[in-house]
Amino acid sequence: MNRHRMALTAATVSAAVAGGIALVATAMASDAATSLGAAAATSGRTFGVAVAAGNLTDQQYVGLLDTQFTGITPENDMKWEVTEPAPGDFDFAAADAIVAHAKDQNQEVRGHTLVWHSQLPGYVAALTDPAELQAAVDRHIAEVAGHYRGQVAYWDVVNEAFVDDGSRRDSVFQQVLGDGYIESAFRAARAADPDAKLCYNDFNTEGVNAHSDAVLAMVEDFVDRGVPIDCVGFQAHLITGALPPDIQANLARFAALGVEVQITELDIRMQLPADEAKLAQQAADYRSVVAACLAVEKCSSITVWQVSDRESWVPGVFAGQGAALLFDEQRAEKPALAATVAALGG
Repeated sequence: MNRHRMALTAATVSAAVAGGIALVATAMASDAATSLGAAAATSGRTFGVAVAAGNLTDQQYVGLLDTQFTGITPENDMKWEVTEPAPGDFDFAAADAIVAHAKDQNQEVRGHTLVWHSQLPGYVAALTDPAELQAAVDRHIAEVAGHYRGQVAYWDVVNEAFVDDGSRRDSVFQQVLGDGYIESAFRAARAADPDAKLCYNDFNTEGVNAHSDAVLAMVEDFVDRGVPIDCVGFQAHLITGALPPDIQANLARFAALGVEVQITELDIRMQLPADEAKLAQQAADYRSVVAACLAVEKCSSITVWQVSDRESWVPGVFAGQGAALLFDEQRAEKPALAATVAALGG
């Protein structure tokens, strides 16, 4: 989601973190048996979090990152505007810092995202010739996925290609390349990194609706024709007290196609200010999402979209709403944290 990025080198991040991490780990760590990652691991699942490279200089933040989570998704630092701001001019410094940190902590990396209509540099959005745009997409996927070959477990290859009525989003890719651009992107990603699992990722698809129906039809077609797709991500930017009632059923129908399903960007926002009743409902909602995933064997991971409310994108986009994550703005544990750990089996 849109947030200011800080391009830091891996060396800068490592030096900043090393200064006090032992003290932070002691102060911030929960009992390993009751951390999110450890609880998820009891059923063979990963519990991940989105991070920005700039956060990795914050010792308190890193303490929570390393004691609670077993997976990392770069929040913005692998997106096109960051990694290829000019044609053929690649910058991996910020994303490299995140990947290096994940490797050091034995955390699984989810690449996010190769093809998306948003956070695109202007030169891509301005391309109108199909051959030129296809060449740009192919180059970008080959270079970015190739750079991280062997280091990324999952790639969100294409993000948000549909809208809520089930039609294709009117992006530059759809306008210039047509329906085939998604399949082409998956084939290019497979060529760039044969071992990474390739995912389609979208929003407002958590329940059974026109949006998820359209994605399901595409995935079924890809599976039938041998297009390389391994997983489907459900962003799950949800609202307290308003969860779709059929999340589990929806995950199950995708899993029945033979692909993994994952909760990829989970947060559950509320109207501010937070109070005891809202926090209790939020805890129940987190528990419900986790239970839906655990009830589907092929639901392999859950990722929350940032560590704490201090870093959350929600208040900047939804006026008057926030408090969407498991830790508050002071990074203190919220009721939803204990509820989530318990639902995971911790």
